[in-house]
This record gives sequence, structure tokens and C-alpha cells, in this order.
Amino acid sequence: MNNIAAITLNRHQGPALRGSGARTAALCGLSVLLLAIMIYSVGMGAAPVSPLDVLTIVLSRLGLINAQGVTALQETIVLNIRLPRVLLGALAGASLGVSGAALQGLFRNPLADPGLVGVSSGAALGAVAATWAGAALAGTFGGESLIYLTPLSAFASGGLTSWFVYRMATRQGRTDATMMILAGVAVNAVVSACIGILIYWSDDQQMRAIMFWMFGSLSGAMWTSLAPAIPFMLAPLAVCVFAGDALNLYVLGEREAAHTGVNVQRLKIALLATTALGVGAAVSLSGIIGFIGLAAPHLLRLIWGPDHRFVAPGSAIAGAALLLLSDIIARTWVSPAELPIGLVTSLLGGPFFLFLLVRHRRRVRC
Repeated sequence: MNNIAAITLNRHQGPALRGSGARTAALCGLSVLLLAIMIYSVGMGAAPVSPLDVLTIVLSRLGLINAQGVTALQETIVLNIRLPRVLLGALAGASLGVSGAALQGLFRNPLADPGLVGVSSGAALGAVAATWAGAALAGTFGGESLIYLTPLSAFASGGLTSWFVYRMATRQGRTDATMMILAGVAVNAVVSACIGILIYWSDDQQMRAIMFWMFGSLSGAMWTSLAPAIPFMLAPLAVCVFAGDALNLYVLGEREAAHTGVNVQRLKIALLATTALGVGAAVSLSGIIGFIGLAAPHLLRLIWGPDHRFVAPGSAIAGAALLLLSDIIARTWVSPAELPIGLVTSLLGGPFFLFLLVRHRRRVRC
């Protein structure tokens, strides 16, 4: 199976595949880069903390060393404010990146991203509805319940939307990728209209909260909401790593992949389910953040080729790094104010998307 997949990938697209040692070295290099970005991001802000102090505080909390030379204020800032934000950014970026790689491989469409199957827009509808009804629900369930209401509503709505799109595209046990794309487009249109109606009915305070959430932000990260979502955001990575060989064979087509021993229907269900879980959890906590799922896999393919055994974990690391770099720009560009991170990713991702369109058109002509 591995030899067949390698021959197919070399024949159809991208630079030549490299050995496992080169892939491991590249993943290690990306991981070191991501760690450096995370440390820098935790330390930057109105009260800067040096990278050495950041490491000291984190390692001391893990019980590996004794904290020396750091103040209680620095510990509070790092552990309670900045570290949850950075971890949310890394996990959300990883989930979006690997989900984009999975969907691009599954649909054999280089322009696919996690918003394709309606997860992002569905999660947005749930969060907007929760924000819009928050004042009434606070009187019934208590104000503290609203901390969990928005992410839970977003997660549930995103999952239901993805399930509906999947059911629309599945007939007699087979899922039509083209039908799924068309169903996703239709659902996104309906969901966008519903969100617009809720915004129209909102007051000024609700509208500000909804619009800021719609543009994406990591500023609301808290340990209480982040911890339960971690397994869901890591789910696409776990599945894609084990499904790398199957995705490589899927390049041949559904029928050919089935003849080589791939359970195509099970592969589709596993990838769609975990993508819905991961993206729904990420969007429920950070809002809508576009283009990460599109850009991260393509950057990996442009440099190292299309082998999903490398693209899947590499896209997770690259997605985390891209989202954290976007967050750094959002925090510093108009300091002391803060831009919504979704605006930054769209500003950077839009030209990249146009580049992919031009590149894809040239390939079709050739």
C-alpha cells in the first residue's frame, strides 16, 4: 500500500517525496519553531515577561524546577491570562490546519477548508443565538451559566450542521463529495441569513459582542472552558495521523482506493466526524477564524510534497504557528487596542487564496 501511494503521489503532484528521516527532521524543526513562537507570545504584552522567566514559571508549575527570580504578579499574568490564550490559539490553529488537510484530501479539492461542510458557520449560528438570548437566559439559569452557554451552543450547532450536510450527501451508504460541497454551500447561505436576522434584532451591546465574536478572538480564553475542549480539538490530528496511508491511496479515487483495501466509507465518516468535533470546538471558543485550514496544508505541500503522513501532523503544527503569529499581529498592530484575529487571518489569507486560484488555473490549462 505504501509503495502504491508513493508512486501515485509522485506522479500526480508536488515535489518528490522524502524519506522518513527527512520528514521527522522537518516536523521537529516545525515543532521547535512553534515552541519559540508560543514562548514569545506568552511573554509579550503591556507587562512583558522574558522568555527565560516564562519557561521558569511554566516548569515550576509542572514541578520540574523551583521558581526563582520571578514575581507573583508575573506568575499570575503568565499562568492565568496569557498561557490559556496561547494554548487556545495553538490548539485551534492545529485543529483548523489538520482539518483543512483532511478535507482537501477527502474531497480531492485543493481549495477545500473546514468551512466547506458548514461546521464554522453552524458553530457561529449557535454562538450568535446564545449571545442574542443571553440576557433572558441569565435571569433563568444565572449569569455564570453564560460562560459555558456560548461554546456549548456553538459546538452543538456546528456538529448538527455537519451531520445534516453529511446526511444530505449520503445515499445507500455512499457519500458523494460533490453533493457534500453543494450542500455545504447551501447550508452556509441559510446560516448566514439566520445570523443576519439575529444581528438585526440585537441591541447595541449584543451587536458589539456578536460582531467581535464573528471576527474571531482569543481574548476570552479561560482554563475552565479550554480544558474540556482539548480532546475534541486534538481528535482530527489523531485520526489523520493514522489515516495518512489511506488518504494517500484515496488520491487514486474512491473505487481504486477500495480495491487496494481502504474502507472508503469508514474513512469518510471518521474524517468528517473528527473534523466536525475539532473545528466545532475551536470555533466555539475562538470565533470564526478563516484561511488557516486552507493555508497551512498548502504551505506544507508546496515545500515538502503531498504525502499525508507528513502533511497531516505538519499542517497541525503550521496551523498553530500561523494562528499564533496572526494573534501577535492582532495584539501589536494597533496597540494598546486589539484587532479581531479573524480580520488579520483574512487580510493575510485572502491574497494567498488568490495565489492558489491562479496556480490552480495554470495547472488546469497545462
